[in-house]
Order: sequence, then C-alpha cells, then structure tokens
Amino acid sequence: MGAKEKKVLKNLKKVSSSQLSNEKEPADFLPLEGGPEHKLRLPKQKEQKNIATVLYIGRIPHGFYEKEMEAYFSQFGTIKRLRIARNKKTGKSKHYGFIEFADPEVAEVVAECMHNYLLFEHLLQVHLIPPEHVHPKLWKGFNYQYKPLDRVQIERKRQNMDRTLEEHKKLVEKIMKKGQKRQKMIEAAGLDYECPEIVGDVQPASKRIKFDED
Repeated sequence: MGAKEKKVLKNLKKVSSSQLSNEKEPADFLPLEGGPEHKLRLPKQKEQKNIATVLYIGRIPHGFYEKEMEAYFSQFGTIKRLRIARNKKTGKSKHYGFIEFADPEVAEVVAECMHNYLLFEHLLQVHLIPPEHVHPKLWKGFNYQYKPLDRVQIERKRQNMDRTLEEHKKLVEKIMKKGQKRQKMIEAAGLDYECPEIVGDVQPASKRIKFDED
C-alpha cells in the first residue's frame, strides 16, 4: 500500500468519526411546523425505602407467649413493643400478635427469614404492615398483663347472696318446676325412678333471707 492510499484511508476514518459524533440522538417527538426537536425528559424514579417497623405474626403455637417471643425475636434487633391478641374473658391466646422493631431494616429481615418458619409444628405467617395501615389503638395497653376472671368465685357469690322472702319463694318454685320436668323425662324413657321431693313449697327462712320491711 502506497503513501497516497494510506492518506486516503486516514481521511475516510476522520470523516466517518466526525459524522458519527455529529449525529444527534433521535428525538422523542418532532414539532408540527419545522420547529426545534424536543426530547422528553422523564423524572428519575427514586427507590422507595422500607419504613415499616410493625410485623403481623400469625399461627403462633401454644406456649409461645410474650416472654418467649421477646426472647426469641430480640436476637434480630431491638424490640420496641410486642403484644399477643387474647380473649377478654378467658385470657387465652388467639394465636396471632404484633411486634414492632426499632429499625425498619431489621423488620424486613425478620419478615423474610421467619415467614413460613416451622415452629412447634406451626408455620409462622409473618408480614410487614405499612405505617398507614397500622391501627392507632393497636398498642393501647400492650404491656397490660390480663388476669382472667374467676368465674367459680363469681358464681359462688351469686348463689350465696342474701335474698328476700319473695326471692326465696321464686327460687324454690323454679327448682320444683325443673324437678317435675326431669321426672316426666325419666318416665318417658321407661325408667322406674322418683326424684327426691323438696320438703315444703317454701323452706323455713334462714339467716341469709331478708324480710321485707313494712
């Protein structure tokens, strides 16, 4: 290849490179009457950061209560609040609860690691709750230790309460009606049995019975 041919190749390369540099990027839309071209500028989408710190935990097994949950989940990070839904009458667990961590990143890790985790033959259901979906009264009284009512003691007081003579008569009549109904059911079943009778329609007044004051 001679010197002239080399010069021609160099010039061609320069022209091609200059043409490529002068080419503009295609416009997103063209003007109607020969105006300048415009390129549409889309706003940059910012990555949404997780700010949820409250977790819903379902299918909590029996025996895995507040103390056990706090001891277990504290290995992930600092726990701010924790509560288990309980029955108001019996105080028994409803097998679901809520837990709040101080750091949203920790809450996200717990949701990923503990969802469908097998614990005492129960698959835990762990989900993040967005802040706008957290009920304002969710943590009301969360640290209150519920003590179930002693139903036996309440019924004992009701049965042993002081009664007037009229109230005592109504009580005896009610017992006698139940006894007659029971006796009819026994006879209909073909059984030869007599229920013990109550001595007298109205028993003698005891110290507990209050007489109506005239």
